[in-house]
Amino acid sequence: MGGPSPCRSSFLAGLVMRLLLSLLMAFVMLALAGAGGLVFLFEHYDHDLPDYTKLANYEPPVTTRIYAGDGRLMAEFAAERRIFVPIDAMPRMVMNAFMAAEDKNFYAHQGVDPIGILRAVLTNIENFGRERRPVGASTITQQVAKNMLLTNEVSFARKIKEAILAVRIERAFSKDRILELYLNEIFLGNRSYGVAAAALNYFNKALDELSIEEVAFLAALPKAPSNYNPDRQHDAAIARRNWVIGRMAEDGYITQEEAKAAQGRPLVTRKRDEQEVVTSEYFAEEIRRELVKLYGEQALYEGGLSVRASMDPVLQATATKALRDGLIAYDRRHGWRGAVGKMENFDNWPKKLAAMPPPAGSDGWKLAVVLKDDQADGLDIGLADGSRGRIPLSELRWARASKDGDIAGPAIRKPSDVAKLGDLLLVEPVSGPVAKDEDEKPAKKGDKAAAKDLPPGSYGLRQIPQVQGGLVALDPHTGRVLAMVGGFSPAMSVFNRATQALRQPGSSFKPFVYLTALNQGMTPSSLVMDAPFSYDPGGGQPVWRPENYSREFYGPTPLRVGIEKSRNVMTVRLAQHIGMDKVKALVEKFGIVDNLQPYLPMSLGAGETTVLRLATAYAMLDNGGKRVVPTFIDRVQDRNGKTVFRHDNRPCEGCANVPWREGMGVPAVPDTREQVNDPRTTYQIVSILEGVVQRGTAAALRSLGKPLAGKTGTTNDSYDAWFMGFSPDLVVGTYIGFDQPRSLGGHETGGSAAVPVFKEVMQVALKDKPATPFRVPPGLRLVRVNPANGQLAQPGDSRAIWEAFLPGTEPNPDQPPVVLDGSSQAAGAMTGDPNATAGFGTPQPGVPAPPTAATLGTGGLY
Repeated sequence: MGGPSPCRSSFLAGLVMRLLLSLLMAFVMLALAGAGGLVFLFEHYDHDLPDYTKLANYEPPVTTRIYAGDGRLMAEFAAERRIFVPIDAMPRMVMNAFMAAEDKNFYAHQGVDPIGILRAVLTNIENFGRERRPVGASTITQQVAKNMLLTNEVSFARKIKEAILAVRIERAFSKDRILELYLNEIFLGNRSYGVAAAALNYFNKALDELSIEEVAFLAALPKAPSNYNPDRQHDAAIARRNWVIGRMAEDGYITQEEAKAAQGRPLVTRKRDEQEVVTSEYFAEEIRRELVKLYGEQALYEGGLSVRASMDPVLQATATKALRDGLIAYDRRHGWRGAVGKMENFDNWPKKLAAMPPPAGSDGWKLAVVLKDDQADGLDIGLADGSRGRIPLSELRWARASKDGDIAGPAIRKPSDVAKLGDLLLVEPVSGPVAKDEDEKPAKKGDKAAAKDLPPGSYGLRQIPQVQGGLVALDPHTGRVLAMVGGFSPAMSVFNRATQALRQPGSSFKPFVYLTALNQGMTPSSLVMDAPFSYDPGGGQPVWRPENYSREFYGPTPLRVGIEKSRNVMTVRLAQHIGMDKVKALVEKFGIVDNLQPYLPMSLGAGETTVLRLATAYAMLDNGGKRVVPTFIDRVQDRNGKTVFRHDNRPCEGCANVPWREGMGVPAVPDTREQVNDPRTTYQIVSILEGVVQRGTAAALRSLGKPLAGKTGTTNDSYDAWFMGFSPDLVVGTYIGFDQPRSLGGHETGGSAAVPVFKEVMQVALKDKPATPFRVPPGLRLVRVNPANGQLAQPGDSRAIWEAFLPGTEPNPDQPPVVLDGSSQAAGAMTGDPNATAGFGTPQPGVPAPPTAATLGTGGLY
């Protein structure tokens, strides 16, 4: 048979050619349309794209950390908890795991991975109808664009923008920079931003300590951290982790043997280690406020600052306990206010008890329910864990009923006098000797030596105090605040009574009146008449008649005794003699108040100040009259380690980059502190304040056996109780009072309420420290005098002390003593006081009369 004709073959060939040309034309047209569409899309979405170049200087939000004086972590402030790790320090295993899980071609593509997109399309077609999660194709660069420049909106428009930005980012930045941004920015659940924070929060490890399976788990999280929570979605988390391990093996990052071993290990997370964290909420909050003031909130929560606090953790713990003990002791002296609640039905009482939130401020105590109240020797109680215990009668005797803030009920004879069946009480485990009566302190917690006296399972009754207080301990030479407590518990109130509460300091203000007198030429032995005093301000206002705490008068009295015994009347007489304008000038120079009203009642501490400001003023007495500025912060560094703040700015030549060698001397650093008062008169007042401890209102401190000085303070009607005290190298000031001012009680003073707090702090702070005496500056003469009358001591006088005098002002036995008694003859005749020219009983010229309000709340009782 013959083949196809030439005409037919030619026709077929032409037909095929035309078909091919048509297809080619269609392809070209489609390509042109596609290119046009791409150009249109590019033009449409390009004009409102965010500026990707800002990534060049991008600094991700990083946690600000505050460290205590010993280097332990104290607090963290962050909008996002992140630890930034430069790419050079990033472990290769971490980088490989995330590339295997998220973008295996990361170092090959240009921002968008066409092969990855095709693979994802084919995989999703294959998985269609199998209820499997769709596979994505976003590269790491696209994720950087989405996470840092775009929103999480799920839309075609966002994907187009993401792709455009990814290509541009790839052109502008190196692959390492892109990967660095990604690994530090990505959210991995568990409050973790970035891989370093996630390593700590999930495994309590640094990045270079992670095993293969741990790295793989972190790399499994970016897609959906909540879906792979190791606690709630444990099986899904292991499956996803093992998938990542398999991808790592496929890509050659690990061997098959390593992969198999890693996949067989359990997923074990570990909470972040909290052992090295120092807790002090009041101190940390004060630092937070200071940082906001210095740098703003954004720098605080996103700037990654590293802050070294001045806090001494041991002293801080001691101060916190001491103030709490002091407030509890005061509260117990004023009676029992009753149970915190009532349980009516005892069915499943442990579960009910466990569901009850503990009252704010009950830190360290337990909530218990009274199960039996008919025993003669104690209350049977149940606790939230189902265990039982007993409050012995000895631990209930203090709990006499309180009325109007004072004890009003009879003595406790039986347990049911305190609590009834079903009452909810706060308790604390106790051991130790049985308390004899209600005035005894509670048994010490954990006292093993005396544990035989109270059987196991014994508890003490506790009560959250209504009274509050504040405490500050600082270094008098630098102003560094070493400890600060702002109240009984920050859970009750974040208001800081050490730095924010403005209260009358009472007699703790008096030393600055006497210092003013010493600066005017008077001496510690100068005599002032302690006798009735009245002051008529005129204008129809009531006559002011200050009284001593004892309501007695003691005649001619040396300045020293006026402070030691806290005499009010002679203080007012002295203040009028020297002039309140001079007192005002000195007080403001010491920073106690900003604008003291120059009225006589202010000499007894009627002006308001804070514990911190008054403690700082006492620090300037302690250090010889040098100005110090209190600080809670030693140093601040930025995220790059550059120091941006330093409290101690003294110049130190030759101190930088000096290698240590044996026998190297300490560099000489100049003392740049301003001298705010004559160091000689400053020492005189320090010596007088030392007498307050030896013979005066703080004699309870003598048992410590260390050189100490200070001054008690109690305001009018006992609204506020203070003690400001110091050793040569530590100042501790404390205040106790109600937030809504009311009397602490007729018998409460600075000596009874505040001195025990100071004593407890100093007992720990000065333990094993030498008994360092107060430093005597040059230019003084030490003379033995009788402190009771200020005259030269006689041979064999057992009461004699060494008194400090400026040369030429010592007592002269050949001259009769001159008494400042308010008469015109005595005034102006005072030895060494050329300014003593005004009389008493009428307003001093140049000093304004006090307003009506100044006759009330005059402070300075004891």
